[in-house]
Amino acid sequence: MRDDKLISIIVPIYNVEKYLQRCLDSIRAQTYENIEIILIDDGATDMSGKIADQNAEQDKRINVIHQSNAGLSAARNRGIDQSRGEYLTFIDSDDYIAADYVEYLYDLLKNTHFQSPLAICSLMNVYSETGKQTNCGNNTETILSGHDCIEKMCYHDLVDTCAYAKLGKRELYRQVKFPVGKLFEDIGTTYLLFAQCETVACGFKPKYYYVIRNDSIVTGNFKLSKLDLLEMTDQMAEYVGEKYPDLKEAALRRQVYARFSTLNQMLDTSQARVQRKQIIKFLRKYRRKVLDNPRTPRRDRMAFYLLASGFPVYKTFWKTYNFLKKKSYLK
Repeated sequence: MRDDKLISIIVPIYNVEKYLQRCLDSIRAQTYENIEIILIDDGATDMSGKIADQNAEQDKRINVIHQSNAGLSAARNRGIDQSRGEYLTFIDSDDYIAADYVEYLYDLLKNTHFQSPLAICSLMNVYSETGKQTNCGNNTETILSGHDCIEKMCYHDLVDTCAYAKLGKRELYRQVKFPVGKLFEDIGTTYLLFAQCETVACGFKPKYYYVIRNDSIVTGNFKLSKLDLLEMTDQMAEYVGEKYPDLKEAALRRQVYARFSTLNQMLDTSQARVQRKQIIKFLRKYRRKVLDNPRTPRRDRMAFYLLASGFPVYKTFWKTYNFLKKKSYLK
């Protein structure tokens, strides 16, 4: 064993029997062996809890906690409370990781002589229907400030909002808890982690395999709870604007992205008509300010131009765009 620092891997579990064993196999195969694996069975109604127990019988590093369903945030918070490691990382139970995921992140911290309290890596998007993979990184390594990570996160520039694909010191999570009862809880917490860091060790190599499923929270059909994305993003923007005034435009861009993302899921729903009008009103209010920002991505610009032609035009285009995009992934 190269090092004696204990690392806690926290895995919330809920009705993922189809994917869980692959996830656990990837965790148990880690090249960095001094790990504890905390599985939080969040009231699963399928075979997930039993699969977790079977793996615990085979691997003494695994601790399974069964609880009544309380949601992803509550499960992660329970995992933090039950963990003993000096460093923590989170894995979603339908995803999986490279064999050197923990070792890679830990080595990034070692390379900064442990002055950085947080290390991050990139994702490999995996499309469940086809197995097609897309590298979300650029295979470089660098050290960034927490400020710069927040800026990049707001522009979708290598740094992601996700709770996973990160290895952080336990102290970071003493001030940060996942918001119970909310979706998109990672957007409500990741910026708070970055804000505590003078430096972040960044390795933009894809060590975390993020599985994109049609029935996931992000890609599934619209429901009113998905409006949590706007609340979480607006809270982030307010905090960032106060702590880093120079990042107000970056935070506004993220608010705009959240609204376009939500609007795209509301194209055919009869729900939330009032909220849809509010979203469009917000986008029109800040249209010029966002378009004047040279860092605004092309996709955002296209969306603004289409919306200026009216919602029916916007709706028709994005439905066609999403159809063609999905078709290309199925090839």
